[in-house]
Amino acid sequence: MGVPALVYGDAALSAFELDFLEHGRRRRQPLGQGWRTPFEAVEPVRDFRWTKGVESFAGWYYCATSRDHVGYESWLERDQLILMDRDPQVVGIASQPFWLHWHDGIRRRRHAPDYFARLADGRGRVVDVRADDRVDDAAAESFEATELACRAVGWEFVRAGTPEPVFMANVRWLARYRRRRCLRWLITARLLEAFEEPAPLVEGVLAAGDRLAVLPVLFHLMWSGVLTADLRGELLHDHSTVWKERSR
Repeated sequence: MGVPALVYGDAALSAFELDFLEHGRRRRQPLGQGWRTPFEAVEPVRDFRWTKGVESFAGWYYCATSRDHVGYESWLERDQLILMDRDPQVVGIASQPFWLHWHDGIRRRRHAPDYFARLADGRGRVVDVRADDRVDDAAAESFEATELACRAVGWEFVRAGTPEPVFMANVRWLARYRRRRCLRWLITARLLEAFEEPAPLVEGVLAAGDRLAVLPVLFHLMWSGVLTADLRGELLHDHSTVWKERSR
């Protein structure tokens, strides 16, 4: 038994509690009272573990969205963090934002989701990262409880698994150029003109100027979605077809 019936519907607002840090102070409130907290800006509720010899690998990622470092506890969490950083819907991200407390009918339980993302329309998105083959019964129950709590306050809940490898490899590469310092307006204008119609990557780059100066700008524009390519079909290369995103 992971989640008792009482947490369904409006009862979840009092059945769940949020335990979080705000301006260095620990706070614990019923879900119905605490959910309006700007969790995209809170401190992590627990330390990241750097233990020699373990499978996971913790670290800090500079998030272009929030212009600050956000922690991760595994390569899979880092990949999800990169994907959220590139998502135009996401305007803020925090890791380990709160402990969610509840009683499953037998004992008290708690779970700290991996991320909280604030969306451009003001909604929240709670993200847990776990590969499909690593979701045991305890994790599944925690995810179910978290989803119910999120539903009660209008947040999205996402359990993210392993991303498609070719796509993720391409996005990791583009993430190297996520910082705005890669942007050069004169080169940007030349690239937008060069890729007004779909063209091979190398042709557009050479049309815009010196390759070493142009490539960082190109990859930044691809990171931000101004220019695009087929990131899922193959790894980026000189002859990848690049084009301007028409919806922007």
